Amino acid sequence: MAEKDITAEIIEPPQGELPDELTMVNPTGSLPTLIDRDLGLYDAKVINDYLDERYPHPPLLPVDPVSRARTRLALHRIEVDWYSLIPALSGSDVAAREFAAGQLSGSMTASSSVFAAMPYFLSEEYSILDATLAPLLWRLPQYGIVLDAGAEAVSAYATRIFNRDGFQSSLSVAEKALRNT
Repeated sequence: MAEKDITAEIIEPPQGELPDELTMVNPTGSLPTLIDRDLGLYDAKVINDYLDERYPHPPLLPVDPVSRARTRLALHRIEVDWYSLIPALSGSDVAAREFAAGQLSGSMTASSSVFAAMPYFLSEEYSILDATLAPLLWRLPQYGIVLDAGAEAVSAYATRIFNRDGFQSSLSVAEKALRNT
């Protein structure tokens, strides 16, 4: 929303407490949930697609179908290969946390050439891929992950994304505190 300069009221409910309005429009009670007039949407992918169609400029998905499909496939891989590790990284099982941290760090380091190839992830233009990767990269220190020397391109990419006005304005107070910015 910040990248598209969409004005919205963002409500962060206390942990474990969901407002009645939310449960009325979202039977899963999951976050994020978007309420736009009489429409209630949940699931980040559904929300992102809706916002990209409702507010087409700047586009976060490519215009042509082949590039859109490639972007969606890359998005799927980010979710399956990297985001799927977050439950273990956030869990109480120390061995599982260390294993997941090693998997994520190693995979990102192995992907360093992909991060180096273009100004944005797999693209010359900022896209939904960057909007998806940014929160994960921002939280790496929270998970105890420090990228090694082979991941300089990942770190440089992260710095470029973090310095974007849209990213900075999207951070909550709690998210800013993760990195003391």
